[in-house]
Amino acid sequence: MTAAGVMVWIAGGTFRMGSDQHYPEEAPAHPVAVDGFWIDRAPVTNRQFKEFVRATKYVTFAELPPDPKNYPGALPHMLYAGSLVFQPPARMPDLNDWSQWWTFLKGADWRHPYGRGSNLKGLDHHPVVHVAFADALAYAKWAGKDLPTEAEWEFAARGGLDGAEFAWGDELTPGGRQMANTWQGNFPHQNLKADGYERTSPVEAFPPNGYGLYDMIGNVWEWTGDWYAPKHEGAAAKACCIPENPRGGREESSYDPCQPDIKIPRKVIKGGSHLCAPNYCRRYRPAARHAEAIDTSTSHLGFRCVLRERKPS
Repeated sequence: MTAAGVMVWIAGGTFRMGSDQHYPEEAPAHPVAVDGFWIDRAPVTNRQFKEFVRATKYVTFAELPPDPKNYPGALPHMLYAGSLVFQPPARMPDLNDWSQWWTFLKGADWRHPYGRGSNLKGLDHHPVVHVAFADALAYAKWAGKDLPTEAEWEFAARGGLDGAEFAWGDELTPGGRQMANTWQGNFPHQNLKADGYERTSPVEAFPPNGYGLYDMIGNVWEWTGDWYAPKHEGAAAKACCIPENPRGGREESSYDPCQPDIKIPRKVIKGGSHLCAPNYCRRYRPAARHAEAIDTSTSHLGFRCVLRERKPS
């Protein structure tokens, strides 16, 4: 039996969530308690998502033209169905300009991960990508599950190693062994592929963590159900430059302050991906987190599900 479709019981407990040693959005490190839950042993694969689409006739966000009212100022010819695809530049670019390696490709979607003309041949056991938040949630509900909270995800990713930098300990490559599908070389133009993969990898290609979970680090980022805030609870209000929703919600505080005219809320994604490198986006750690707009799908973003039911005695 493969890991796809199998769930693992994670007994509840208290752990130290976040980090004070890395990116500012990971702070402050603080104790968090989680109840027990089931979690997918691996990210949802192309084969699993294909079954969902076949059963429901579901159409993903990337397959639909954007609604003009959500993108003020966008020209009509720019509003077409598609998704973001990583395309390495020929030489080292300015690392502050992500448009040098990300392209919004017409026709890119979960069936065509690298744009028109590409397909899923040989990728059945790779994680599904080009899924927006609503797509991941729709699959989870169809399966009778849910998306994990950020705390649930991080607790599971740590595999019982509370406080360790990585999901397997404190060394990125213990004994020279590649433990996850990440980037080796100078991102984004030099991929040495020491781990054997240029893009995504099968969900069981690397060792599981202490809880028997695959790909909690690297391969693809994973959606969680939590709204994003620039810091963890307790420091978020002071750090956030956008006021809290006066009705008490956190959706408005998740908006990107760099795009004040486009109010697309953002969720927390976790785990890093095959594009995380020592020289860029060192987020191949359980504590790492990032903001992703709910209307966004990319070639390195997927998900896994949880089930909040008691383990049978």
